[in-house]
Order: sequence, then structure tokens, then C-alpha cells
Amino acid sequence: MDENSTPLSPILASQSRARYHMLRSAGLDFSVQAPLIDEATLQQKLHEAMTPPESMAAALAAAKALSVAARHPAHYVIGADQVLYCNGRIFSKAPDAATAREHLQYLSGKQHQLISAVCIMQRDKMVWHHADRAKLTMRDLSAKDIDRYCAVAGDALTRSVGAYELEGMGAWLFDKIEGDHYTILGMPLFPLLGALRERGYGP
Repeated sequence: MDENSTPLSPILASQSRARYHMLRSAGLDFSVQAPLIDEATLQQKLHEAMTPPESMAAALAAAKALSVAARHPAHYVIGADQVLYCNGRIFSKAPDAATAREHLQYLSGKQHQLISAVCIMQRDKMVWHHADRAKLTMRDLSAKDIDRYCAVAGDALTRSVGAYELEGMGAWLFDKIEGDHYTILGMPLFPLLGALRERGYGP
């Protein structure tokens, strides 16, 4: 690409509302394409292979980006994913409210980690990647606490890993968080913006 030319708008290979709003709030001109992968099956294979959580998040992010980059070879494609790790157990999004309740019961009173990975892909080449961790301590939740939360959380129970969204009602579940806010929301934003700036994007 000529240094004076305007780069094509990047593509976000994610349907996450949080990731969309992060990039939109930062003023990035981008489009969104849904990745055509079986995320649940891939995550299960990675789990069976005893893949470490950071490597699992990175592999899922890369698979999403590659799926879209294959269809849009001229664009940079952003892939991101997040896994939750607690006491040797890796959590994915709950398929239903009952499973979400079980996840909350397990996480109650414990510290868990959110590992968020992000990458930039062009064609079949990963040109940049980054991962970050945050630690969150959930307060002790009684059965009534979980009932009240589940009654108001709505789609967050199944839309987000851990059955909560920290930017919403999920904030009530925690005593302490350690780490970057954007990492917790699902994508390490500042390193990504730096990588995009190096490629001609941003003010």
C-alpha cells in the first residue's frame, strides 16, 4: 500500500456488542462480518487437547479472523475472543439460563481470570496479535442473590462468558477487579489501536 493512500476499512470478525461499541466509540471506521466457524466445536477440541487458556483464546480469535479474511483478502480483519478460567476449569458461554445459574454458583466467592485475545489477519497471514488477563473476585452469592440477578440480567446470562456483563447489571456481582477494563469487556483495546495506528488508521 502506498504510504499516501487511504487503507481500506478494517473488518471486525465478531458479533459482540461490547467489541463493536469499543471500536465505534474510538472513532474507527469499520464493518462487521460474522465468522463462519463452529466456535463450540473448536473450543471443545482445544479443551480436549488441554490447550492453555491464553492459547485457546488466541486460537479462537485467529479462527474467527481467518474465516472472514478468506472472504475479504484485501482488508485487515480483526478477530477477538475471550475465555474464563477458574481453578483449572475453562468456561464458555452458557447455552441456557439454567447453565448460567450453575456457572454463577461455581464462581461465587472465588477469583477467576478473563483472558482476552485479539489479532489482525490479512488473507491467511496473522500480522499482529496480543492477549491480556484480568482478575475478578466475585462476592459470595446466596441462592436469593443469584435468583434476583438472573431475574434482571436478561440476555447477558447467555450472551457473555461467566453469565455477566460488567458494563451492566453484572457489576453488582463483584467485590474486586484487577486489570484493564477493555480486557474484561472482551478485547484489549489500547494495544489494538496502536497496531491499527501503525497501519494507517486513526487520527
